[in-house]
Amino acid sequence: MRKLILYLIILIQIIFLIPILFTKKFEVKEVISKTENNIENQIIENNYDYKKYNTVKLLHTATNEINEVPLDEYLYHVVSAEMPADFELEALKAQAVVARTYTIYKITNNEKKHGEADICDSASCCQAWISKENRLERWEEAVRESNWNRIQNVVNSTKGKIITYEGKPINAFFHSNSGGTTEVPINVWGGSGYPYLQVVETAGEEEYSQYNSEVNLTKEEFINKIKEKHSQLVIDFSLDDAISIKEKTDSGRVKTLKVGNIEIAGVEARTILGLRSTNFTFQIEGNNIKFTVIGYGHGVGMSQTGADALAKQGKNYEEIIKHFYVGVDIIDM
Repeated sequence: MRKLILYLIILIQIIFLIPILFTKKFEVKEVISKTENNIENQIIENNYDYKKYNTVKLLHTATNEINEVPLDEYLYHVVSAEMPADFELEALKAQAVVARTYTIYKITNNEKKHGEADICDSASCCQAWISKENRLERWEEAVRESNWNRIQNVVNSTKGKIITYEGKPINAFFHSNSGGTTEVPINVWGGSGYPYLQVVETAGEEEYSQYNSEVNLTKEEFINKIKEKHSQLVIDFSLDDAISIKEKTDSGRVKTLKVGNIEIAGVEARTILGLRSTNFTFQIEGNNIKFTVIGYGHGVGMSQTGADALAKQGKNYEEIIKHFYVGVDIIDM
């Protein structure tokens, strides 16, 4: 009798468990199916959207003409203008992907800044571009063909690769030399910044000392330059704090410079005084003011010499990109 009751209890449990097991199995299959469909739909959507990026409308600022050129052909001219051809191959590949991403971002977020054009050929506005003829002329004759082939190779070998954050192309800022530490965009252009552009340190950039510089001005030249923008300036050089660095950013760059009775942002001081970066110090010696500048450029995003240094350390282009842009993905469009 006891055995019969036990068998009945087991049978009842099995009857209740079977629907639960089948339901759970169905739910898991349904979740997997939905996930696969979402990924597939996203891929289809991206492939459809990116078809329009095969051609770039390029504004030539010198002539005000707009040319339509294939994306990768456009990138040959950009990469050859933006990075030395003798940099490491992986650094050049990183530059190709960054330049492609920057271009796609510009096309995607085109606010008619350049009329009907997507992007211009000015490094101070968008990114540099140089004709093949002019590029070859600036290289020594012995390396012209090999350099151009090298540039084409890095663009072609990374064909279609772009950098995304949360599924969208990033605003892939880059610059020449960070001096070892990059900057966040809010300290350069204001705004809220981008989560993928953070302060990162890169070992090896100290080897590129040719990017550091000095600017020497007389006190009179210094005053005249400041007064062009701030006519209210009053300064007494007999005071110890006639010029002083009042605040620095987390990356060590000058955020606020006090000059006599006024304060100016480090980025404005850089422009007014013709400095290569906001990572500077100064010395007043008699009638002369010497500015010692570390690095070259705004410091945001990928440092080109930093990319070369990382490539020399054995990093590939994807590792280099993910070093400078935090939390990003590299996809094939």
